[in-house]
Formats: sequence, structure tokens, C-alpha cells
Amino acid sequence: MKHDVVVVGGGHAGCEAAAAAARTGARVALVTLAADAIGRLSCNPAVGGIGKGHLVREIDALDGIMGRIADAAGIQFRLLNRSRGPAVRGPRAQVDREVYRRTMQQVLGDEPLIDIVEGEVADLIPGPPIGGVLLADGRRIEAAAVVLTTGTFLGGLIHLGDQRWQAGRIGEAAATALSARLREANLPMGRLKTGTPPRLKASTIRFDVLDEQPGDDAPAFFSSFTTAPALRQLPCHITRTTDETHKLIRDNLGRSALFGGHITGVGPRYCPSIEDKIVRFADRDTHQIFLEPEGLDSDLIYPNGISTSLPEDVQWAMVRSMPGCEAAEIAQPGYAIEYDTIDPRALDPTLELRAMPGLFLAGQVNGTTGYEEAAAQGLIAGLNAARRAGGAGGVTIDRETAYLGVMIDDLVSNGVDEPYRMFTSRAENRLMMRADNAGERLTDWGQTHGLVRHARATFHAAERATKAEAVERLKAIALTPNEAAQHGVTLNQDGRRRNGFELLAHAEGGWRVVEALDPKFADLPTAVRDGLEADALYRVYGERRAKAAASETAADALAIPAALFERSIPGLSTELQQKLERRRPATLGEARRISGMTPAGLALIAAHARRKAA
Repeated sequence: MKHDVVVVGGGHAGCEAAAAAARTGARVALVTLAADAIGRLSCNPAVGGIGKGHLVREIDALDGIMGRIADAAGIQFRLLNRSRGPAVRGPRAQVDREVYRRTMQQVLGDEPLIDIVEGEVADLIPGPPIGGVLLADGRRIEAAAVVLTTGTFLGGLIHLGDQRWQAGRIGEAAATALSARLREANLPMGRLKTGTPPRLKASTIRFDVLDEQPGDDAPAFFSSFTTAPALRQLPCHITRTTDETHKLIRDNLGRSALFGGHITGVGPRYCPSIEDKIVRFADRDTHQIFLEPEGLDSDLIYPNGISTSLPEDVQWAMVRSMPGCEAAEIAQPGYAIEYDTIDPRALDPTLELRAMPGLFLAGQVNGTTGYEEAAAQGLIAGLNAARRAGGAGGVTIDRETAYLGVMIDDLVSNGVDEPYRMFTSRAENRLMMRADNAGERLTDWGQTHGLVRHARATFHAAERATKAEAVERLKAIALTPNEAAQHGVTLNQDGRRRNGFELLAHAEGGWRVVEALDPKFADLPTAVRDGLEADALYRVYGERRAKAAASETAADALAIPAALFERSIPGLSTELQQKLERRRPATLGEARRISGMTPAGLALIAAHARRKAA
């Protein structure tokens, strides 16, 4: 059967890429080493978090599948940073690992435009553009575009103490043939590392002596369509490392694959192994470890916080040195894994590889870490692959609009020197890019490009109409300082009337005052109320940021002549000069996004660019 797009890999990036391409009407072949492993959670049984949860909400706003599947499999929901401002609150869910996998497979299996093919991709049908893939068994799948989402499988090498073997994850083969093919193509490739902790048997842990961490009474879901949990909810528990734990690790550092010199790849700074924590934070005498259930019918516990490559005998002793785990048994040891990546600076913002037109990359192959980062890239790569197959140009999302845009811009502009993880601090416009307003920011864009189906479009239109009506009613409210005082709100005695938005944002105001003036506001859906309150809180910032962004956009359009790179720019540091020579940005905006660029450096580049153009 002829396909429009081939997606290689059944992880989160591959699933989201296949689903996105199919939503636009493309015929997709999803090629994976094992069909029953599609949607498998390789590491922790959780989705979302701070920054990551924003990405999942954005995927959902674009009618992606990750949020709905996480909600369907959720066994605990928590909104992180609930006590802080709305912009940095991140939804997170513990999920039932098996329900999540089954649901993902069912969603993809129900899509008539997706064909699932088992096999190993050994080569690419040469172009330009790329013409499809060749499987190791000789089968040929032709397509107008290919999306590589190889996760940790591309040249994957597992480390457990002094043991090493090729694998994509434990018990599954690595993609060695494709790794060799990409290296032969002289692509800019690198090597990164990640890891996972041992899995423990829940029946051997004394939960009664540990602190319990329940989910939220009022869950925050990922999908706009979810109204209640589908599964029974479970608590997590908390234990800690001890002096004995730390001594065991220090005494055996030489037996760790990481510190024994066996691993060359760089690991994630923000999710380090327990060995790395003990060395880097030597002044700390304990580290908190979260014991997370893997499912309602599972006896496995994921001990979040002790990712390790120590030998198995040390892992047993380490686990049993923690409170509540004195008799705990390990069902599967933890391990580290190295894998191949391609420098994302070789990509266009559409995630198409410049050296191989028609080939798109998404997920860990681009140097990111995490299910959420992978899925978000997969959605954009799948959309653009489908567009190329249909003869249309690629599309992008800018960093002022979405975390998805921030991530891709960071990757293609700056590359990575460690696995990239999404944080709210990476976004200049983070106060206006909240998890609660992802639909407002992105669903219209998704509709324009064929990603959003009827049910999502209808829901979005109804929610937008409800909020628009509420905004008009808020604007109709107007109180003088004296009138506000009657409701317990102290305003400057300047005689100026304040509308409902200003009262919502006031420390002494909020919905209490607004509902007293118009009781109908109490009937608004919770999501609409939360969005209006956040809009009110950040209204002034939003106006200020919009002006700054407009000014930057105008300046960023300044073209930089190629001749500028033929000699050094006086006053510019050697480091920035080298980065300019390597990147050769075409505009000031591209120069702005170079890692380490300073305002003074930008001013020098702009001045010389204008002088060259004169």
C-alpha cells in the first residue's frame, strides 16, 4: 500500500506524529520493532509536571492524543505549584502503565489512516527528497516523507555496573542498522545518556511507616474533554535516603557505570542519577524518594529519585537502607542507557533535516528528554511531514505563543549539550502562556492547519463564546473607590472607576466581590473562571509584553549580510564571533537566539549590519 508518511518508532513522539499526520488526511505507516510495545512508558509512570504539563495541555489544544490518554489512565492527579501564580502551575498525573499502553494502542488502532507495521528500519530510500524506508527483512515502504522518532533505541547501549549490552530499553533490541546508516551519511551526531531506577515489589514495602501523598481533591486534568477520573485513585508514598545509603553509594562509585568511566554520553542535569546527586550535593545528608505505583493491578513501585547504573547487588543494599524498604525486593534493576542523537541545529524549525529533505526528526533523537517533550515535537513533525507529502509548505509556532515553540526554537537555534527538559523559566512570555489558556492560544492555529477535528472545534467555540460573554459582563461592572469600600476593597481615592477585571485581580477583591455585584458569575464553568482570574492578574504584564514583543519583532527582521562574517566585528567577544561564524544567522532575530548572545553583542551586530547594507 502506498503511504504519504512513514513514522519510525512507537514511543510518544511516534504516536503523536502518526496521529497528527492522520488527522490532516495523510495515509501513515507507523513502523515499530514490536507492535505490543507502542505507547509503553519507558521510565516513570507519570505524565506532566511544571513546564511538561504545559506541553501536554498544548498538545491537547491541538487535538493531540497524549492528554486524553493520560486522563483515561490516571490514578492520581496533582496540580504542582498550586500555591503559586497560575502561570507556573503544572498539571501532573500518575498513570496506570498498562491502561496507558492499551489505550494508546486502541486510539491508534481505531484510526483508519494509520497502518501499524512491525519491523526494523535498516535504511532510508534515498532522495532528495527521501522516498521512504527499507526494512531489515527486505520490505520497502515508499512515502513522500519520513519521521524518525527513535527514542533511546538509536544505537542504544545499556549499562548496569560493569555489564554492557546493546538494547533500546531493557528486553528490547536497539536500532543498530539505522544508527550505522545515519553515521555513514556524515550527519552531525552526538551521544546522550539517561537512566531509570530499579522497580520494587509493592508487597515487600512497609507503607504504614511512610508519609502518604494523596492526589488533589479537585483534580486538574490534561484534556478539555475530561470531567472526572476514569479509574480508582491511589496515593504515592515518600521515603528518604539515609547516611547508610550515601555511604553505600560512595563506597561503590567505582563500580558505577557512570563513575567507572564506561559512559561517554551526557546525562540530564535536572534528573541526575543517585550517584550523581551524592557527588554533586555532598553537603546533603538525605534525598526525598517518591514511591509511585505503576498501576491498579500491578505489584510494581517506581522509586522516583534513585535512577542508577550501580551493580545489582549494590542496588539491593541501597534500596534496603531506606525507611519502609528494609525488606523490599527488586523486580527489575535500574540501569543507564546511552543512545545516538542528531544535532538539532541541523533542523529547520519545521523539524525537517536540511541535509535530507523529506526527513523529519522528533523526540530524543533531537536531544530532548521526557515523554512530553517528545510528543510535542512529534505532533509538529507529523503535521509538517503530512504537509510536505501533500505539496504544502512547512508551518511553525513562535516562542511568544507556546512552550512548544520555545522548545523547538531553543533546539534548532542553540542545540543541546545535555538532554533538554522543558521549564517555564525558558519562556520570555511565560505569564501569558499558561496551562489554562492553551486552547485560546493554539486551537484556532490547529484548525487552520487541519489538526483539529469537529468535536474539538465545537467545544472550543462554545468555551470561547462563554468566556467572551463573561468578559463583556466584567467590563460592564464599574465601581468608584467609595463604592468598592462598601464591598471591603480599598482602592486609591482617585475617583476613577474600576471594572470587573481590575476587581478580580485586586488582593481584597476576587470572585467574592464580583459575584456580589453579578451573581450569575457563580454559574461559570471552573475552567472559564480560572482563566478569567489569571487574565485579570496578568493583564498589565500582557500589554507590556505585547509591546516589547512587537518591538523585538520589528528589530529582528533586520537582515545580516553574509559578508559580515568574513572578518571579525570589533568589540564582539571571540566566543560570540565563533558562534556567528558557525551559525551565520540571516537576521538579527536568529542572532538573538544564539546561546550566550548579549544585548551589547546584538547592538554591535545590528550597527555593522546596517552599515554594510547602507
